Amino acid sequence: MLSVVIPAYNEEENVPILYEKLKKVLDGLGQDYEIIFVDDGSTDGTYQRLKQLAEKDSRLKVIRFKRNYGQTAAMSAGFEHAKGDVIITLDADLQNDPEDIPILLEKLKEGYHVVSGWRKDRKDPFLSRRLPSMIANWLISKITGVHLHDYGCTLKAYRAEVVKDLELFGDMHRFLPALTKRRGAKITEVVVRHHPRMFGKSKYGIGRTVRVLLDIMLVKFLNEYINKPLYMFGGVGFLLLVLGLFSLFYLIFLKLFFEEPIGRRPLLILSVLLILAGIQLISTGLLAELLIRIYYRTKDAKPYVIQEKINFE
Repeated sequence: MLSVVIPAYNEEENVPILYEKLKKVLDGLGQDYEIIFVDDGSTDGTYQRLKQLAEKDSRLKVIRFKRNYGQTAAMSAGFEHAKGDVIITLDADLQNDPEDIPILLEKLKEGYHVVSGWRKDRKDPFLSRRLPSMIANWLISKITGVHLHDYGCTLKAYRAEVVKDLELFGDMHRFLPALTKRRGAKITEVVVRHHPRMFGKSKYGIGRTVRVLLDIMLVKFLNEYINKPLYMFGGVGFLLLVLGLFSLFYLIFLKLFFEEPIGRRPLLILSVLLILAGIQLISTGLLAELLIRIYYRTKDAKPYVIQEKINFE
């Protein structure tokens, strides 16, 4: 069985079109399937559109959150409820093309556990979307050891065994390939199509760059030392660390090129204090992440609350 998981947030105009395109592609595969839309607390008519479609098709299932919890929580809920041996994920904004799904499935048959889409010809603004994404993809690949061109592409195919029990918090959805590496997953990528957004507006911007950098550190930590308060502590810590390093490099520059004495400068003490404070705050954020995971594990709680479900037994 094939499960298709789609997080949706304020995509009223897009979901009916996406459903029709998906149904056409999936019917052509000649295998049993289910489509799971996770309405992530939409404030427009997204849920009403999905409810109308689900009333006509029992293979379309809908999970509705009580409020907006983010794409990671939506994907986690979709994974938990999916019954398929293979799980496909894609965005609800029509920028991913359902016609690429057969390509991902064919690649899975070669023995891979994860097949990631690569939006080689991406239809997004360069400075605000593509350039930060290119830098982030390079950093993630270098730090995690899982080399992909496009971590941000939601269109991916997973064997259920490698994602079913993953504990996803914060904004970890973009790091799913790196997280499955801990389970011995074989990972590859294929070029997929990417379309300009026709309806609605993007939920992402350049402001998430710092959060991505902090998440990279977290994934590195989780992958190597352990089988998001981090944003609160780590964001301030990262800023202090950068300021401290900048000040220290400035003093070193004065010492090397102008031979100025820097031992008695207050800026030297301030630089050291900023660096130490930054390291301590980031470390506190990592410890808080561990505490959050212990809390959810002992409480048997989820990082989201479901308000309603349709077509689930």
